[in-house]
Amino acid sequence: MARISLVAGVVALVTLAACAEVQQATDRAGRDTAKTILPEALAVYFPQVPKALFTPFTNCVVDNADASEVQSLAADAITGVDQNTADTIRAVLTRPETQNCLRAAGPAALASL
Repeated sequence: MARISLVAGVVALVTLAACAEVQQATDRAGRDTAKTILPEALAVYFPQVPKALFTPFTNCVVDNADASEVQSLAADAITGVDQNTADTIRAVLTRPETQNCLRAAGPAALASL
């Protein structure tokens, strides 16, 4: 009986690990897709952002977006950017973590000009 419980426990752990791995891969794919539309959205809805800062803005926004925001941004890669894209970006930009990311990444990007 103890052996059956041990086997069941091991199977459960392996299953959970596989699910976590799939979830991480899905999240990475969504974030990678979301990053493809950020430059366009920045150019259209955030013209005050210098082109040299598009990469730091893109990385900081996507890295600090939650799962539903990533899903929305990734969907915009198919449907195109619109006001909802800008609203999502604006919401992520208000977060202290995103602002800290930009403060850290921005000077390095501008120094490379």
